[in-house]
Amino acid sequence: MEALYGLFVAPFADFGFMQQALFGSLMLSIGACPIGVFLMLRRMSLSGDAMAHAILPGAAAGFLFYGLEILPMTVGGLIAGIIVALGAGAVSRFTIQREDASMAAFYLISLAIGVLMVSIRGSSVDLMHVLFGTVLALNNEALTLIGGIVAVTLVSLAIFWRALVAECLDPLFLRSVSRMGSPVHFIFLGLVVLNLVGGFQALGTLLSVGLMMLPAAAARFWTVRVEPMCVLAVLIGFASCIAGLLLSYHASLPSGPAIILSAGVVYFASILFGTRGILRARIIHH
Repeated sequence: MEALYGLFVAPFADFGFMQQALFGSLMLSIGACPIGVFLMLRRMSLSGDAMAHAILPGAAAGFLFYGLEILPMTVGGLIAGIIVALGAGAVSRFTIQREDASMAAFYLISLAIGVLMVSIRGSSVDLMHVLFGTVLALNNEALTLIGGIVAVTLVSLAIFWRALVAECLDPLFLRSVSRMGSPVHFIFLGLVVLNLVGGFQALGTLLSVGLMMLPAAAARFWTVRVEPMCVLAVLIGFASCIAGLLLSYHASLPSGPAIILSAGVVYFASILFGTRGILRARIIHH
């Protein structure tokens, strides 16, 4: 029992920074994983990665003026993400270009601008901090910000749930029977940006989308209904955060990549053993 306590409980019971990292990452899972499910159902999974890069110029602008301060970098990232989301959405709505192409163009430009801005003033250490985050350095200010983002996300999902599900299944039908089609699309893009900004505090711009998408992709192999898929994605996110933090503590590994790799393990296990996975499909076939 002592060995199990030392392996699973002691890191969180003895160290405050581990408790804050666990609390912050669990809150991120509550907000980001359901958003990842809707991204996946919309076939916009790579758009999440694009949006994660798109917030970099705003975060870099906050870093240039205020240093590694949470609030300025968050506000800057939020503004940059909204500009890119609205710009890419507008281009796809009013021109012949598809949304994936416009999003790719906007995010590549944003990524280049952001890296250039950080490189002008900062060092390679500062750039790594912005790109990969520091979940073990979360403070009360960052936790409050993440908690606010999660609250806004859950309230928005509760209000627009039916419209979001309808747009995932048949967006043309939603626009034909309701005026909520385009507004819901932009509201959803705003929620994506908001959760990526929250994840940026803990996992950086490059890894925040991992916690959003990998649990959602794993949950898809276990159920076909949207509500259970969202709940299962959150639970997988919880397990990945706990396992990743423990792996980081005991093996002296970077915490962000450890969390994402833990989610990756669950994803590959789901491919093999899920109720809609490879092995079950072959058994039913035979």
